[in-house]
Amino acid sequence: MGVEPTHFEVAIVGGGLAGLTLSIQLAKQGRKVILLEKEAYPYHKVCGEYIAMESWGYLESCNIPLSTLNLPQIRTLQLSSPNGNYLTHTLNPGGFGISRFTLDYLLATEAKKMGVVLLEHCKVDEVLFKDGHFWLESKAGKFTADFAFGAYGKRSNLDLKLKRKYTLTKQRGANNYIGVKYHIQIKHAEDLIALHNFEDGYCGISKVDLDRYCLCYLTTAANLKANENSISIMEQRVLHQNPHLKRIWHEANFLYKEPLTISQIRFEPRTQIENHIVLLGDAAGLITPLCGNGMSMAMHAAKLVAELLPDHPKDRAMFEKEYQKAWQQTFGIRIKAGRTFQSLFGSSRVTNTVIATLKTFPPLLKPLISLTHGNKF
Repeated sequence: MGVEPTHFEVAIVGGGLAGLTLSIQLAKQGRKVILLEKEAYPYHKVCGEYIAMESWGYLESCNIPLSTLNLPQIRTLQLSSPNGNYLTHTLNPGGFGISRFTLDYLLATEAKKMGVVLLEHCKVDEVLFKDGHFWLESKAGKFTADFAFGAYGKRSNLDLKLKRKYTLTKQRGANNYIGVKYHIQIKHAEDLIALHNFEDGYCGISKVDLDRYCLCYLTTAANLKANENSISIMEQRVLHQNPHLKRIWHEANFLYKEPLTISQIRFEPRTQIENHIVLLGDAAGLITPLCGNGMSMAMHAAKLVAELLPDHPKDRAMFEKEYQKAWQQTFGIRIKAGRTFQSLFGSSRVTNTVIATLKTFPPLLKPLISLTHGNKF
């Protein structure tokens, strides 16, 4: 007779910000939690690494001592068009910079301290719901759980197995994006986050911890293909048409031998529940990087889950209904606003016009920024 799988009250697939903060909050409630992460901490990931101040208090409630880390406080936005025209605007309340290498490691350490069973280098192959429980198959073996959460990021093999709607539609070049990230050292204002546009993409730069800056950009897969599928050639031919980006590449000390990359990024609407698996973070819906705050949204979703999760699986249906409602009320407008902004920044001609208009009428920018930021949670 085979050994029965180890049972947990909660299983979380994915150890990014949503999964880690959720595990900590649930462990504080006294729940038995397992978190399965395919990588090993600490590790770098493609991410803009600017976090809105709305998340500060929540992270500290997860026992992350932000106030002691001497993190850069980001209070100013600079937005440039491909032709180099730019504007600046105050961010209120703004945000702070911290690398995912640092933050995820701190959260993972705290989760283990709180009693979360955190399995690293542990890819999950299957999550099935049957007989009122979840059955998980992973590299580390089989587990069962009363509740299962998917916090595995932008895409996963699990999405294909769940036959999520967005995976069933054909990827088109203009709607299929890639992300590229570097850590660099450069002379750059510490309180400034800059978003520099180029043809079919945009690049952000802001300071993080350990005297380094995050340089991260998004562009279409079609743009890369048109430039011999070479990142360096695309950077020289396309990104450097913006003089601000050309200067950064000329002056910066790049700290990675090769850039970090991620492909097949898509921004179609997604569901928040799949076969009773509750999704949060990017797995539940992506906000475009142009708007930022995807990290804050991921953590806010974790807080919603922790507050709504019932004590007994018999209340599953009501929990799922309440979570979907809360998710849409909290993030629906921000997600839609992100898609709208994304459409304004792609064509050089359109982007140049938008930046020139915003520069002429600065009050127009304030409500746009407010749509991408939330309140403290």
